[in-house]
Amino acid sequence: MSAKTHHPEVDRPWAIELRGIEPIPDSERHGKPSELFWIWFPANIGVLGIVYGGILTAAGLNLWQSAVVALVGSALSFLLVGILSVAGKWGGAPMLTLSRAPFGVRGNLGPAFISWLSLVGWETVSVITAAYALLGLLGLLGLPANSLWTVVSLLVIALLVVMFGLLGHATLVIIQQAATWILGTLTVLVIIFLIPGTQWSKLLDAPWGAWDSGVLATLSIIMAGTGIGWANAGADYTRYLPRGSSDRSIVGWTVLGATIPLFVLIMTGVLLSSRVSDLASASNPVEVIGDALPAWMAVPYLITAIGGLIAAADLSIYSSGLNLLALGVRLQRHKAVLIDGVIMVLGSVYVMIIAQDFFGPFISFLQLLADGLAAWVGVFLVDMLLRRGYDPEGLRWTDPGSPYYYSGGIHWPACIAWLCGVLVGLAFTVSPWFSGPLAKGVFASSSLGYIMGLLVSMLTYWLLGAVLARGQVAAGQRERPGES
Repeated sequence: MSAKTHHPEVDRPWAIELRGIEPIPDSERHGKPSELFWIWFPANIGVLGIVYGGILTAAGLNLWQSAVVALVGSALSFLLVGILSVAGKWGGAPMLTLSRAPFGVRGNLGPAFISWLSLVGWETVSVITAAYALLGLLGLLGLPANSLWTVVSLLVIALLVVMFGLLGHATLVIIQQAATWILGTLTVLVIIFLIPGTQWSKLLDAPWGAWDSGVLATLSIIMAGTGIGWANAGADYTRYLPRGSSDRSIVGWTVLGATIPLFVLIMTGVLLSSRVSDLASASNPVEVIGDALPAWMAVPYLITAIGGLIAAADLSIYSSGLNLLALGVRLQRHKAVLIDGVIMVLGSVYVMIIAQDFFGPFISFLQLLADGLAAWVGVFLVDMLLRRGYDPEGLRWTDPGSPYYYSGGIHWPACIAWLCGVLVGLAFTVSPWFSGPLAKGVFASSSLGYIMGLLVSMLTYWLLGAVLARGQVAAGQRERPGES
């Protein structure tokens, strides 16, 4: 980030951000779209990307198919994030506050709760995984992996995550930029030592995999596990951008910042899976990947793993705090972050100390929430096309005077479309918690249910919005800000 960037008093680096979910006035807008590259790059440096590479080869894809799926899946999923991020510039508000426009101030509570639950859950997973990695690092120093050091590791990671979330937007941009250079360099070093053991003949001689149960299924898994999981946070990091910022630049820097690390890590996983056959199914991928490295590389590798997880968790806790406010909790933003931090720590202690066998089912539950998020994405995308602008003052109001109050605070076309998308998504989804009646064949081993839900919610809202709700949408319509 340029040293010449002007920061208003409400959003200064290394000071607690004072703005909450209220729209940012023009006088306080600052920054440029290229900052989004730094936001999303380190958030996508993580061991999960390498595991996705193992999933591609386990599904029978050859090297060339894997490369296409890795690139298209990463870019397409974050294209959705980039497009939704443009709404942040239009309205100057966080993602789930802008969501009041299509859903209504009360109708938005359902999607906002699902979004908040997902963000808090995934930040907890990131903190737990990072704490285990730190515990492994301490083990290299001769410290025992007992309850005491487990708690110490957890508290150290949680403290860093909560601190960055408390400070807020301007500090996160700086932290993520530094993390990009540091973690990017360490990641390249790790990859250099992972690649030499690749069994190239095994990869190059592999036959072409099936296009339905292989390519299409894994493409949906990559999309669901990467960009779609961040779609509910995109506008949180663009709401300070000046109105004249280019929409194309917002989308482009978002896609570029996320796709580069994801593609590199996924392809590293593809190469690694040629000699580590259980990469995709490993219960502890951090350990499995570490075992493939020289012993002396353990320290830089674990530091990279920890840093990448923190870089994702700090964005999650920042956005979850904004989500909590969008649910109607009347607190200052930093206090909402503290509440989420307490929940995160308690959940982590429960999983790491009390019920260690709960980690897998907990992740499965969070993955099930993706049906709700994907259906929400579909509605919001169509609404952006119909609306093309927001009433900043109207986003702040939650009483009948708001242009987004609609009928009793609910915009029924959007809510109906969302519920239809959720139900269809669940019908095609399989998880340890739930198996949909239509989740058979290719749907039983993929994330296509999320995609189905997204498409159904888009189509349903488009039809209902065009036929029944044009008048209501027009009530909140504002002229789209110009491109620069």
